[in-house]
Amino acid sequence: MIRLAVFLVALLMAAVAGAQNAPPPPSQQKIDQLIGLLQDPEIQSWLESRKQEQETTAAAAGPSDFATWEGRVRARIDRIVAAVPRIPSEVSQGAARAREDAISHGYAPIFLIFAGLVAVGAAAEWVYKRARPQSIGPIARLVPVAVFTVVVAIIFFAVEWPPLARLVLLAYLVAFVVYRIGAVLIGFVEGNRPPLAFRARLFLAITLFAAATSTLGAPLGIDHAVTEAISYCFSVLLLALAIEAIWSALSQPLVIKAGLTAFVCLLWVIWCVDLKGVFWLGVYALVLPGLLRATGRAAETLTSAAPASARSILIVRGSRAIVIALAVGWLALVWRLSPGSLAHQNPTIATILNGLAKGVIVLLIADLLWQLAKGWIDRTITISSDATGLAPAEAAKRARFRTLLPIFRNGLAVLVAVMAALIVLSQLGVEIGPLIAGAGIFGVAIGFGSQTLVKDVISGVFYMLDDAFRVGEYIQAKNYKGTVEGFSLRSVRLRHHRGPVFTVPFGELGAVENMSRDWVIDKFRISVAYNTDINKARKITKTIGADLKADAELGPLFIEPLKMKGVEEFGDYGIVLSFAMTTVPGMQTYIRRKAYAMIREAFQNNGIEFAQPMVQVGGEDKNGGAAAAATTLRAAQQAKAAGAEG
Repeated sequence: MIRLAVFLVALLMAAVAGAQNAPPPPSQQKIDQLIGLLQDPEIQSWLESRKQEQETTAAAAGPSDFATWEGRVRARIDRIVAAVPRIPSEVSQGAARAREDAISHGYAPIFLIFAGLVAVGAAAEWVYKRARPQSIGPIARLVPVAVFTVVVAIIFFAVEWPPLARLVLLAYLVAFVVYRIGAVLIGFVEGNRPPLAFRARLFLAITLFAAATSTLGAPLGIDHAVTEAISYCFSVLLLALAIEAIWSALSQPLVIKAGLTAFVCLLWVIWCVDLKGVFWLGVYALVLPGLLRATGRAAETLTSAAPASARSILIVRGSRAIVIALAVGWLALVWRLSPGSLAHQNPTIATILNGLAKGVIVLLIADLLWQLAKGWIDRTITISSDATGLAPAEAAKRARFRTLLPIFRNGLAVLVAVMAALIVLSQLGVEIGPLIAGAGIFGVAIGFGSQTLVKDVISGVFYMLDDAFRVGEYIQAKNYKGTVEGFSLRSVRLRHHRGPVFTVPFGELGAVENMSRDWVIDKFRISVAYNTDINKARKITKTIGADLKADAELGPLFIEPLKMKGVEEFGDYGIVLSFAMTTVPGMQTYIRRKAYAMIREAFQNNGIEFAQPMVQVGGEDKNGGAAAAATTLRAAQQAKAAGAEG
């Protein structure tokens, strides 16, 4: 940042100097002649051809850019290697300048000032901890660090420090505060793995100290090559620490440890050759997945709401989105501030990189919106599944929600995915107008080629608009019957009462018989003997209906109680009585079984006989058979007597 500021100041001074030494402007006549020449078609055609030749020449000169980069990297490495022996002397001279600057203004050495500021901040932090009990959680643990930071910042900005001392104190105080914050977060995330947490804190401390020291190189008058050499020495130390942590603190297989070691070494080489954009991509690939998981766990501790609630989704998903957005922003800043990056050398690559950065932001917003909508739909479906004790109208409303919301969720997912993809392609420079038109033509072709699929989808839409059936209702369509379990865009899933599941396309349903809508009238018949007292049977049935209605379990299932309608017909063996009752859908069979048992017991107790099959042989003379038998017996006796006389 300091180098950038110096460059901008120099550029501004050059512009001012150029303006002061610029020649007087040309006359208006010459300006008019120049404008006239630029409007000439021949001149415009010549300028266009020259522009194309320059672009072709630049494209042909592309391979030389690699040679230039290779030479620049080689020279940089040689310069840094040559500067390594000068590190002690340059650092000593820079420290002496800072010490002399502080002492000459009447202050103590910078090290003592830094120690005093840290001691005052630590004292304020200790007072806060004594006044407030220690609590659990990352936010509660960060509050003492915030107290330390505020106290130190007030003292720092309240005192007029010497110029060099101010920069040195600011750099190392910022590094110290950032280390404190990082140490708290590392302890919260890796609290159950102390060895890894210790190494992570040590790695963070060395990195921040190296960054602060490298930043102070130019203000303290240290040669730029020596500053880069210091950074390289710290990088070697960090590389060794990372490799030691991989082999000592991680409990992974040997192959994974070897792969991580090779990857870390490759990242170090990429950093050494000044490919900062690629280096940060590798760092993100290594660190970002674990960081996102840790951020999600830390965010979940901040909310006591349900995981699918809007608040929980906003906090958890939002925190992860912020981490990703910061990573993308930092990567874009690194690419933009690196003069030798491909983003500066090739406009096409610059456009693609900018489009990718914007596309990531678009995908994050789309993911957050989709998670909010999905969470609301899932919560509504869960609430709608419980219809106990609700009025029929409210229960029907919830059943309709359970039917339509899954379809709406699938359609919304497709819509969000398509819209996000189109926006990302647009940010990458792709013309989405022809793409949309081509997709429309392709859709028409697909529609003609898959008429059955289109028929199923459209039929399903109209079934939903007609509210023909809902999830949980028992329906029959053609040879298919069962309870509706769910939907897709083209079919319905029916669970038969014996267990099998039918997946029926909407186009195959036809007329639907809904057996679970609103109410159901159940009718049944019972045959009794011809000598039954009809009025007595009616009164007994009325009493049974009242008892069923008063039952705590069965009463809420009735809409109209059990009644005897009267004599339905005269059967072969008795009188057929008709009964009817109105119940909630799906419970009529259960109630009918209860009614059968109560009617049988009540009729038997009151002397009402049920009709039974009987067979009557002969006419009305009940003694005819006995007379015939007596006549036959006498004839046989007479024949026997006649034979004896003869």
